Amino acid sequence: MQEPDTPPAAMRNMDRILDLLARVCMLLSGVAIVVMTAIFAWLVFGRYVLNNTPTWVEQVSLLLVMVIAFLGAAAGVHNHTHLSVVVFRNIVPPSVRTVFVVLTDVLMAGFGGMMFWYGIELTIFKWNTLIPLIQWSEGLRSLPLTISGALVFLFSTGHLIRLFLGRDERQDNIDQG
Repeated sequence: MQEPDTPPAAMRNMDRILDLLARVCMLLSGVAIVVMTAIFAWLVFGRYVLNNTPTWVEQVSLLLVMVIAFLGAAAGVHNHTHLSVVVFRNIVPPSVRTVFVVLTDVLMAGFGGMMFWYGIELTIFKWNTLIPLIQWSEGLRSLPLTISGALVFLFSTGHLIRLFLGRDERQDNIDQG
């Protein structure tokens, strides 16, 4: 007879789910970059070869930039590759450094929660307006912000859980040199 899930098994499951979400973010960001490159190639071809500029490319590329930026940033939070300033954490004693790490994760979780909450409001507000030239919902522009906010909240909360359970293996980039 197997025991109910122990914390290590629960942690492994949480890590697997968060890793999968981060990989999906990176995959979608990568696909968006490829699509954006292809549609800009079409723009150049249409403008200079066909003498018929596709006007929809700019609006679609703005949507793709939102996907790239926000989902890429969320994955960066999970993978510890998001821009961060570690100078202050590295010049203080380890006990104070832990406080800074906790504070950073709490602030990031709060920021992600606010992105999610206000992103939902913005998406709902803009949903019935159409983007010129492509006639898609204007709410699609803020949807990546909303999704990214939820992911930043989840990833930061995952960091806090690992930290409080003594399983935080993060190292600042400067420590790895």
